[in-house]
Amino acid sequence: MKKLLAGITLLCAFYAPLPEAHAESALNYGDPVQVGTITVNIRNISKPEGMLGVALYSSKQGFPDKSDRAVATRVRKISGTEHDVRFENIPYGTYAISVLHDENGNGRMDKKHIFIPKEGFGVSNNPKIRRGPPSFSEAVFNLDRQQTELTVNMIYL
Repeated sequence: MKKLLAGITLLCAFYAPLPEAHAESALNYGDPVQVGTITVNIRNISKPEGMLGVALYSSKQGFPDKSDRAVATRVRKISGTEHDVRFENIPYGTYAISVLHDENGNGRMDKKHIFIPKEGFGVSNNPKIRRGPPSFSEAVFNLDRQQTELTVNMIYL
């Protein structure tokens, strides 16, 4: 549990802006890379206040809490208990999503005790939370068509 909570507390790194992924030719040999759009339906947000950080990862490196290793990120002000976030022009491949609800907008994950998150989080595929943060393999999905849509249910401990 300690490992899970320590990993989750680092999710606040979403506030570092990152460049959005762009489609380019495969190795510049003239073969265009197929790209698509990922729509993330974020549900069960506890309060319609604060900020929402969403990160898209293409490997286990940095997942779920190091947004500087993400392919793309989105940060937005929350105005309701459900939000849809889109990542466009993403090359086909294997990805995972992580989400942070920074309720008070202070740019960090607040905690109830030493390690227990006070604010919400979630990842793609909504795996059961066990010891430590969810793994990339538990959250992985394939973008292999023009439109992929998934739902992330927020968790509040």
